[in-house]
Amino acid sequence: METRTSEPKVEALLLRFLLGALFIAHLYWKIAVLPGGIETWWNNLQGAGYPPIVPGYVLSAEIAGALLLIPGVLTRYVALYAMPMMAGAAQFWAVRKGFYFTAAGSELPLVWFTLLGIQAVAGDGPGALAPSPNWRAVAGRLRIKARVA
Repeated sequence: METRTSEPKVEALLLRFLLGALFIAHLYWKIAVLPGGIETWWNNLQGAGYPPIVPGYVLSAEIAGALLLIPGVLTRYVALYAMPMMAGAAQFWAVRKGFYFTAAGSELPLVWFTLLGIQAVAGDGPGALAPSPNWRAVAGRLRIKARVA
């Protein structure tokens, strides 16, 4: 019989490192590989009909993922913050290319979305510099306050 512990799981740490590294790779592509850099990427999104807030949000989510996931700074919140970006990316590619990744479709953004959701549930893992608050403890405190009010 397996016993449950409250110790941080190494799986959450590995996922944190994977997602952080992938965000770094995506930012690197926008800055150093894409001809015209971020300006070209930004203009392409606006040319596709998105308002300026969308590329701004996408960049902020990618920067947060690149800088905060690997060291483990508020991991759950960073993962939750990036999830709408991946849902939007899945929609963007689904209407243009379909589902399958071999045709640059929405399959990979949906995998990202799922991995970010798993990270949000799994938490920080060991070695996090600024761990996310324990959601169960926060929910317990909110229930107590709600009963008193």
